[in-house]
Amino acid sequence: MKILFQGDSITDCGRISSGGAGYETNDVGPGYPGLIKSRLSLDCAEKDLTFINRGISGNRIVDLYARWRADCLNLEPDIISILIGVNDSWHEEKGNGVEPERAERIFRELLSWTRSKLPNARIILLEPFIVPDSDKANLAPEVAIRAAYTKKLAREFNLTFIPLQQPIDEACKRAPSSHWSKDGVHPTPALHQLIADEWLKAVLPL
Repeated sequence: MKILFQGDSITDCGRISSGGAGYETNDVGPGYPGLIKSRLSLDCAEKDLTFINRGISGNRIVDLYARWRADCLNLEPDIISILIGVNDSWHEEKGNGVEPERAERIFRELLSWTRSKLPNARIILLEPFIVPDSDKANLAPEVAIRAAYTKKLAREFNLTFIPLQQPIDEACKRAPSSHWSKDGVHPTPALHQLIADEWLKAVLPL
């Protein structure tokens, strides 16, 4: 079984440069994909599991779509995990965001394309999020729009949707936002673990 992780820097998490001391360089990285790989590699050691991370820092939905054939369809994964959306809002600060209507339309086309080429693949959509009371809290209403259409697309295509905003909001009641993210977008190890736990809870059993 081949599991593919796709998205932006949250998924990327230094996957190309990290490695050494028993860990491969240019593998899945130390973020939530790496934590998921560690857990499943132990719990499902008897299964033939392959883990691939193709997250790229800075990606918006348009960037994901542009490389989807090479970085998804041609790999023929059995499970496709996608976390995308925050940069479509964040990059608007630099005049290079993707407005919600266009982003939703492109995301729908990407999913339709995937369904036509990989009809048996299981697709997982993770909810884009902003850590509350952080430097990027001003983006929360905009990112919530991205979360809403991501959830809508999951229903439309009968996919697995993993809510993240509510678990993160609850986590911030236990410790300040800086414990979970230094900038409101990129997770600390603690938040990567939370994402991995939510993923495993939603996706298992394989």
